[in-house]
Amino acid sequence: MKATDQQPTRSNPFSGLVPVLRKEAIHISRDPSALFFTIVLPMIQLLMIGFAINTNVRRIPTAVYDAAQTQESRRLLDRFVNSDDFNIVKYVFSEEELNREVIAGRARVGVKIPPDYSRRLLAGQSANYLVLVDGSDSSVAGEALNVSNAIALRESLERSLSVTSVRQALPIESRPKILFNPDSKSANFLIPGMIGVLMQMMTVLMTAITIVRERERGTLDQLYMTPVKPLGLMIGKAVPYAVVAYAELLILLFFMRWAFGVPIRGSIPLLMMLCAPFILTMLGIGLLVSTKAQTYQEATQMAFGTMMPSIFLSGYIFPIENMPAQFQFISKIIPTTYLIQIFRGVILRGAELQDLWQQGAILTGMSVLMITIASLRFRKKAG
Repeated sequence: MKATDQQPTRSNPFSGLVPVLRKEAIHISRDPSALFFTIVLPMIQLLMIGFAINTNVRRIPTAVYDAAQTQESRRLLDRFVNSDDFNIVKYVFSEEELNREVIAGRARVGVKIPPDYSRRLLAGQSANYLVLVDGSDSSVAGEALNVSNAIALRESLERSLSVTSVRQALPIESRPKILFNPDSKSANFLIPGMIGVLMQMMTVLMTAITIVRERERGTLDQLYMTPVKPLGLMIGKAVPYAVVAYAELLILLFFMRWAFGVPIRGSIPLLMMLCAPFILTMLGIGLLVSTKAQTYQEATQMAFGTMMPSIFLSGYIFPIENMPAQFQFISKIIPTTYLIQIFRGVILRGAELQDLWQQGAILTGMSVLMITIASLRFRKKAG
């Protein structure tokens, strides 16, 4: 029998590759949200973080109590202004008011020049001034201490060189006092802010999938047919998640206190009250995401898309004062910025309602706005 000259053709491992590539390219082009979260969002975040983040501590908000009101005290304060490390945001007229500015978080540093400052200098004695430093942020506290000591040393050297008599001690001394976190424990700074970020992630993610879940289960049409108004529906869906968020908050506070040893100096009821508008704001954002997303994966992507700005632009890690002006504006429209200020104010500094009412009022306005927008969005889709 004659053997055939034609060998069997081997199967091509890349057979059908081009049709599959074409099919997937069409799928990607028809899913603009996937393209946005895959390509555009990382670029936006990279540019935002690259331009906004500055690890060099500058222009620390500073309150001043000049009890001397003399030429020598003004000369010392000019050194603080010209150093570019301090930004004098307020002049106060009592030590109690100075302490209040630091406790409220409106100033990170408080400078007190005693009334006998000039008299002691002119008499050839050593004069000192008090520097109150908010120790809840260790990087800011370290910079404030170093620069304030350097200012005292420079002023002392210039005064020593300008007189002929020999002094046994430096004419000017800085007396620093670290408040709230004298040991500079990083947990005291990071944990309260981390709780704020975790609260945002949990509340937005929980509610972001609520309408999507109804849509995927096929029960969304039943919601459209119910006599419940869109605003009532949004609030009805938000309240159970708010209860869960409060339970989670108590658990996180328990672990913060007993696992990491972070002291709670303020009122827990005040903290819970000021958290309410933030939770409602985040629930409103989550509901708004759920009315926009079509699938569970899209809702999850959109929910996590809100996390990066809240981590880097809210003051959680980097001071807002060091950011460019446009990014400082962005930080002011991020709800987590105000929650972190509330947490650090109540937990670390023992701040009271008079110190944090502005943050609470802003969050209240945000909560009303977001719940209203979510209900209007739902009404439009139902129509």
